[in-house]
Amino acid sequence: MTTVRPFQRSSSARANGASWNAAGKVLLAMLAIFVWSEPLSAQSPPAHWLHAGAMPPGAIGSTRLQRGGPLSTYIQPVDLRAKESVEVSVYANGGFTNTKTSGQLVGLLIGRVYRFKVLGVPNYETVEIYPTVELIDRLHPPCGKELRFPVPVELTTQELQMAARGAFVTRVIYVEDPTQALPTDQKGTAYFEANRCDDPLVVADVLGRPIAILRIGSRAPADQGDQGFSYGAPPVQFYDRPGPVVLPVSHEEPSHEE
Repeated sequence: MTTVRPFQRSSSARANGASWNAAGKVLLAMLAIFVWSEPLSAQSPPAHWLHAGAMPPGAIGSTRLQRGGPLSTYIQPVDLRAKESVEVSVYANGGFTNTKTSGQLVGLLIGRVYRFKVLGVPNYETVEIYPTVELIDRLHPPCGKELRFPVPVELTTQELQMAARGAFVTRVIYVEDPTQALPTDQKGTAYFEANRCDDPLVVADVLGRPIAILRIGSRAPADQGDQGFSYGAPPVQFYDRPGPVVLPVSHEEPSHEE
């Protein structure tokens, strides 16, 4: 789910929903709202919420760890997706490393905040954008198949362009409630526009189980080595993307019954 706060409002900016990706039995959704979009529906959330999408990075994840459970040391695979021309690099070991086009497949710790750098946004190729990803929960894929079912975090061209023009974008990725799942097209993508007054984390919590928070802004830091910029530079695990699943081929001759 994404909230967009335009620091410099653009007349050409349009609201864009975020997509969800169905992987096996795990339904992942990304819900987007934009402050200049028209509300489509009204929804009354519960009266009390412990978290809000406007909380500073790291506050929600650290609170989640205090609830206990096997989360503090779990490395959650995350698939950062982007247009093929877009370069994505991860802040690790004191600087940005492992620059790749069209995204990264990385392992991140629950409750920590990770800094990324994005270059090559169409029509804004020279603008540097510095998103963050904060994991607040994990997925539970079949054992040994964690890399085939990562958390999908899509850096859409439209949202990156909005950030390049001065907007601040916040997206919440959540596991859908099967009884409220959104319909998809042939690509497994759905778009949903929420009320512009809704808090993204609250709406995501109503519709399912929030997993991660993506925040995209265009403001370049004064000092990239500052601990506040890197959020302590938590460790990152880099993965190669798994190849396609190859099913065994049977060479047995079919039996014929008379």
